[in-house]
Amino acid sequence: MATPSQWIAGARPRTLPAAVVPVAVGTGVAIGDDGAVWWRALLALFVALALQVGVNYSNDYSDGVRGTDDQRVGPMRLVGSGAAAPRQVLAAALGCFAAAAVAGLALVLVTRAWWLLAVGALAIAAAWFYTGGSRPYGYRALGELSVFVFFGLVATAGTTFVQLERLSWTALAASVPVGLLACAMLVINNLRDITTDGPAGKRTMAVVLGDSRTRVLYTLCLVLPLAVALVMAVWRPFAALAILSAPLAIAPVLFVGRGITGPALIATLQQTGRFQLAFGLLFTVGLAL
Repeated sequence: MATPSQWIAGARPRTLPAAVVPVAVGTGVAIGDDGAVWWRALLALFVALALQVGVNYSNDYSDGVRGTDDQRVGPMRLVGSGAAAPRQVLAAALGCFAAAAVAGLALVLVTRAWWLLAVGALAIAAAWFYTGGSRPYGYRALGELSVFVFFGLVATAGTTFVQLERLSWTALAASVPVGLLACAMLVINNLRDITTDGPAGKRTMAVVLGDSRTRVLYTLCLVLPLAVALVMAVWRPFAALAILSAPLAIAPVLFVGRGITGPALIATLQQTGRFQLAFGLLFTVGLAL
């Protein structure tokens, strides 16, 4: 029987910035357009967090029953370590998805944007089939693409939409750096696990690209968001505030560039999360102003 602390660890709280940042940035755009609706923003945040925790438990379950986590390098997994029964972790994942669906339905009803039902269904399906099902796309080097779409484009622009009730080009542009930073979290995870994922049959983007090119991809995912923020400063001048977060990107880029591997990359994951949060906060303030 897993302890509460193990369940919290299984939810992988270090990945939660990937859910918080897009909602914050999308709300920043809404504030800048004088259309923020705080209770809708909070509901969107709940949806994003429930989906993030749900996909973490789902991955734990699917990878665990496949045996992918038998030789795991990274943090403890509930199923792979034997701390929790697979059915318990599956129930936790499905519960999170159900909670996200209910909260998302409330946003659909209030906006009367019925097409959001399809978006929500796709988001839940993407969360499950990342490592679930007979042909998980996360095992076919498509994880980064899905993260960019759902934790970048959909979460950021969607948060703005449910508040303004219209699509915003600024939100779509802002979703690009947000999505890239979410991808950086996945890239550094997959780089850490590259030596075990390949033999286990999990062909992540890191496995396909190889060690050196994955490190280049990671660096681009951290540097390009800063460039996009500068471009957006043309019509939202204070978006350039995000550049103040740049010093936090130096350490992880240098560490990855030096070729560190295995458990040493766990610290880099933490550094990436701090940069993601700092960039997101400054970017949100800049877009709101």
